[in-house]
Amino acid sequence: MSDPPGTATALPHPDDPLALAEYAPGGAVALTDAERWPTLDAAGAARLGAVAGHPLAPAWVHRTGDRLSADAIHRATTPLPAAGWLEEHLAVARRLPAYRRRAERLGALATWPTVTRDDLLDDVSAFVPLDADLDRMVEGSSSGTTGRALQIPDDIEEVARSFHLLVRLVADQGIDWRPDPARMALAYVVHQRQAFTYTSSISSFGQATMARLNLHPSQWPAAGQRTGFLLAQQPQVITGNPTSLAELLHPELVAGLRPLALFSGAMALSLGLRRDLERAYGCPVIDVYGLHETRPIAASADGGPFVVLDRRVHVEILDADGAPVPAGERGEIVVTAGENPLLPLVRYRTGDFGRLVDVAGRPALADMEGREATRFVAADGSLVPCVDLTQHLQAGGAHGWSVRQAGDGAVRATVVGGDPVQIGAALERLLGRPVPVVRVAGLLDLGEGKPRRYESLAPGA
Repeated sequence: MSDPPGTATALPHPDDPLALAEYAPGGAVALTDAERWPTLDAAGAARLGAVAGHPLAPAWVHRTGDRLSADAIHRATTPLPAAGWLEEHLAVARRLPAYRRRAERLGALATWPTVTRDDLLDDVSAFVPLDADLDRMVEGSSSGTTGRALQIPDDIEEVARSFHLLVRLVADQGIDWRPDPARMALAYVVHQRQAFTYTSSISSFGQATMARLNLHPSQWPAAGQRTGFLLAQQPQVITGNPTSLAELLHPELVAGLRPLALFSGAMALSLGLRRDLERAYGCPVIDVYGLHETRPIAASADGGPFVVLDRRVHVEILDADGAPVPAGERGEIVVTAGENPLLPLVRYRTGDFGRLVDVAGRPALADMEGREATRFVAADGSLVPCVDLTQHLQAGGAHGWSVRQAGDGAVRATVVGGDPVQIGAALERLLGRPVPVVRVAGLLDLGEGKPRRYESLAPGA
C-alpha cells in the first residue's frame, strides 16, 4: 500500500536516461513511522529494521505502512459476512452519484447497467459513496491492458483483509501459515526495469515483515545480491505474476528457498510454468484471478477452473449487448464486487472472457482468456478458437507465448520454454499451414505488462 504522494521529488539517476523521478529512492515520503504502523512494538520494529537495513537489501524506492489501529486489526482479520450481502450492496450503490438520476428505476441486479473501465476513468469519484470514510483511503494505480492509468480508492482495512484471504487459501491446501519471527511472511515480486519497492510490517499478522521486490537484474548491482537477500529472508509465501515467478526457477533460488506456497496473478499462468514451479518447490501454486478494481474473484490451485471465492463477489457471463449467455457458454466476465467500501461496483465488465461452470457445487470460471476470444483462419477456411491453440501450447510445455496471424493467413508463434518442434507440429496440424516457432529466453521478451497472447488479422477471423 502506498502513502499519499508527497511533495519531495528526487532526481533520476544521472547515468540512466530512462530513469523516472517517481522511482528514485525516497522520492515521496509523507507519513511518520508512528502513522504507518500505530501498533508497532519494539520487537516488530527490530524485525522491520533488520530487513530494511540488511547489507544485501535493494535500494528501497518507497516507504509504506498499513496504518491499522488495534480496532482496525480486529476488523481486518475477520471476513465480511457473505450471506445476503448483495441486497445491501445494491442499496449502497443506488446512493452513488453515478446512479442518482435513475436510482428509482434500479431494482434487482439484472436491471442495472453494466460499467466499464472507461466509466471509472471518466469520473471514478462518482462511484465512491458520499459518506465514505476517506480517512481510511489510500490511492492505488492500475494501468490495465491499455496503459491509461486508473487511480483507485483503496480501503486500508480491505487491503489487510485481502492478505488474510491468502492465508485462508493456503490453509485450504492443508498448510498452516503462521508468523515466524525468523522469516519474512510475504514477498511480492515483480520483474521490470523500474518499480516501486518497499518493506513493511504486517500489523495484523504478528507484525511479520513483507516486501515488494523488483527481481530485475538492474536493481541488484552486486553479484549474488538478489539471491543472498532472498535466502536471508526466506519468505514464507511468494506472490507475483508469471514473469516474476519464472525468475524463481533459477537454480540457486530453487536450492535455497523453502516457500509454503506460491501465488500467481495479473496474467495467465501456463500449465507448463505451474508444473515447473510445483516440481521445483514442492508446494502449492495458487493462481488468483481478479482485478484491482474488483479485488480477488476466483482461484485455481490445480490448473483447472477458477472457483469463485466465498466472499462478497458475484459473477455473471454476458454477451456484447449485456444479456446473459446460455448456461456454460462463453462470454464476458462481469463482476459485482462488495469488498471495497470505497468502490462498490455493480456489474463491472472485466474485459476478460470465459465460461461459468460448476465445480463441486460451486461456480467456477473456465477457458479464460483476456480480451474477447481470438479465432484463427485455418488453411481450409475453417475457424479455430484460440483455446484450441492454448491446449497444444501447454501440452508442449510452453511457459508463455504470442501467436500472430497476418492478413494473408500466415501464422508465427513466439514461445517461452517448451519444445518448439512439438509445438510447431501441433499448430501446423491444427491450422493446416506451417507455423514457424521462435523460442525466446523469458516471459519479459514477450512484452511488459499484459502482452496480447493471440492476434489474427486474417479476413473472416
